Formats: sequence, structure tokens, C-alpha cells
Amino acid sequence: MPHIVFLCTGNAARSVMAGAILAAHVPDTEVQDLEITTAGTHVIEGMPMSWRTRSALEGLELSAPTHRSMQLRDPHVASADLVVGLACEHVAYVRRVHPEAAARTATLRRLARDLPDQEGSFAERVAALALGEVELEPWEDVVDPAGGDLPEFEACARDIHDLLALLAPTIGGDRPPLASQGA
Repeated sequence: MPHIVFLCTGNAARSVMAGAILAAHVPDTEVQDLEITTAGTHVIEGMPMSWRTRSALEGLELSAPTHRSMQLRDPHVASADLVVGLACEHVAYVRRVHPEAAARTATLRRLARDLPDQEGSFAERVAALALGEVELEPWEDVVDPAGGDLPEFEACARDIHDLLALLAPTIGGDRPPLASQGA
């Protein structure tokens, strides 16, 4: 199973949600084989997630009680099989700061759309997407709920859940689809 890095801006909402959602839906027999890291591009280190993020996760019956914000670092990128940005700006950041990882970096929306259609091993499927050469497009962003109220955070969590329902079965091999969560 691969090492997946979820990347947002402050590592307080979107990447936290994505990491918790994926971790909760990996079969127990595989969870020890999957490494999930969440990080941000502009982080105040060591901060807990926002209360709105915590509440939105609770609405999906999930939690990430030990989360503390963390800046994306060289070792995260070096060991990642896939860096998943929650918006185009996060992919652009990796391309600029860690160009060696551009071919392993894409937005969650693009991956959910394109990765399930690929054949071969996980690494071969990621490589077939030629991610380092893909032009980033506005439709790829998961809307940042920062500054919004709880309904914006809940909508963001549902959006990320739905995208991961498409992507999760393609990570590292055969997996059952994520269970449907309430709207």
C-alpha cells in the first residue's frame, strides 16, 4: 500500500478531512500498510483542526483526535507515492517547491476522475496520467470552507467524501467502495 499525502493550505480543514475519510474506509487488514500524511503549504505548526472541521467530521461519524497542523516537508514529498492537493494552488506549490514530485501530484478531483480509468500497478496508473504536464483547471478545486460557517465545512466534508469514494478503491489495489454517508 502506498504513502498518500493530502495537501491543503493551513492543514486545518480540507486535508484533515481527506486524511480522516480515507483512513476510516481502508479495510482493517490494510490500514497498517497504508500511510496517510496531511500537511499544508502555509501552516502555523502544531495547531489543532478548527472546531468546524471537527464537527463536519463528526457529521460523517469520523474523527482525527490527534491531528496537529504540519507544514509540508521534504521527507513527506520524498516518501509519497501520491501527493493529493485539494486545490490547484497546492499542486502548483509542489511543482514550484518540489518539482521532482510533479509527476506524482494532482488534485483530488482530477485523480477521482482519471485514476480509476487506468490499468496496471498503482505506480503505473499514476505515471500514465502524466501529472507533471497537466494544465491545472479551475474545476479541480475543492472549495475552501475557511471563513465559512459550519454548513460550508459540512458541504466540504461531503464533497471530499464523495471524491474519495471514487478514488479510494484505486489506491493500492482492489478495495470495496466507501460506504455512502448521509447528505
